[in-house]
Amino acid sequence: MGLTGIRNVCKVSLDIPAGKQPQLHNRWHPDVPFAGTIKNGETVKIECVDWTGGQIGNNDSADDMKTVDLTKIHYLSGPFEIETAEPGDVLLVEIMDVQPFEDAPWGFTGVFDKSNGGGFLDEIYPTAAKAIWSFEGIYCTSRHIPHVKFAGLIHPGILGCAPSAEVLATWNKREGELIAANKLDRIVAQPPNETNVHAGSASEEIKAKVGREGARTIPGRPEHGGNCDIKNLSRGSKVYLPVHVKGAKFSVGDLHFSQGDGEISFCGAIEMAGVITINFKVMKNGMADLGMKSPLYLPGPVEPHYGPGRYLTFEGFSVDEHGKQHYMDVTVAYRQTILRCIEYLRRFGYSDYQVYLLLSCAPVQGHIAGIVDIPNACTTLGLPMDIFDFDISPTGPAKKLDMGSCAFETGVKEGKITQGGKNSEYSWGGGLTYKEGSASAVVENLKEKVVGS
Repeated sequence: MGLTGIRNVCKVSLDIPAGKQPQLHNRWHPDVPFAGTIKNGETVKIECVDWTGGQIGNNDSADDMKTVDLTKIHYLSGPFEIETAEPGDVLLVEIMDVQPFEDAPWGFTGVFDKSNGGGFLDEIYPTAAKAIWSFEGIYCTSRHIPHVKFAGLIHPGILGCAPSAEVLATWNKREGELIAANKLDRIVAQPPNETNVHAGSASEEIKAKVGREGARTIPGRPEHGGNCDIKNLSRGSKVYLPVHVKGAKFSVGDLHFSQGDGEISFCGAIEMAGVITINFKVMKNGMADLGMKSPLYLPGPVEPHYGPGRYLTFEGFSVDEHGKQHYMDVTVAYRQTILRCIEYLRRFGYSDYQVYLLLSCAPVQGHIAGIVDIPNACTTLGLPMDIFDFDISPTGPAKKLDMGSCAFETGVKEGKITQGGKNSEYSWGGGLTYKEGSASAVVENLKEKVVGS
């Protein structure tokens, strides 16, 4: 280290369509060809496009957010051959640095239209919206969410090695079973899709095979990590990744300038194009030696610093916005936590959509506080008060400020607020199973007790 320059193993262009760049791909599959070779122990630079491949523009319209083509994502740089890596090894990935491109110092946060991707709160906020962020060194500000400034904890959203054919088959089987069992009025998983598949420099024959079999990059998966969106995987972090194929076939992308815990709006980080500097080391027989089935990581020393007393913390429980009681459902609880924060910041003049966008990308701290006190799981969200240039502490009535607006699609002045989910079924969290009719039986039993009393 320090005796020679750091090699750039992947250059990208922001002017050429991502689907035409052979060093990129957008499906997980063991047959996607290598985009380059990296020595065991080497530190390299890897350039990345933003996760949509340049579909979102630095403008004041959310038309591009509404019509974004989700069959194209995520565009990842790689896969790279790591010399000496074999199945059963562990690839130690140390993130040395992550930076936006000097000539593209901006990023975006989005809310997808409910009919095209949606998000964590799309039953309430179904309208496409967008905020553009400008980077000023380590800080960012947005013309669409005024009176806010914070330091970015820059990190990659996606890190992973290619699955073996056996691991890929496992993914497709279990996700296919989930799709077949789905009773919800929404997409619960994305199966392989040949539309807009990009397999790097693969032949047309291999590209077609990747389209038929390749796993979408949308979810993280236990066998390899992938799209985990962990905001603390910043500079100095070490990630331990399982290796399933010869050469590892490591890929990276989906760079974030900043993100809150949960990345709640789906396009919820400050998405950007840029360059990541990584050191690679192969740990021979690492999966067995570490007893490892899923990735491990050690966070680096870089983190925005706000004192413990400077986080205004909101609570949420497993009672949804319609007053329905759910059992130990952490998802319901976290949704309620976020809604409490939106209601609070609305008092200062922000729209619900501005707060939704902000909580997705600002360095908020999300935690599971309790998962034992039946029937309510409790979650919390800590909002750093010092990212605002005015006082948001709970001291009394709020003074409304002129907060402008985030970007909506052409002709839309404000986003819709709906009351979906009223007819949702009871959810049973905690990994427990239950028999059909058990909930109704409990209700009838309670009725009998009430009448009998």
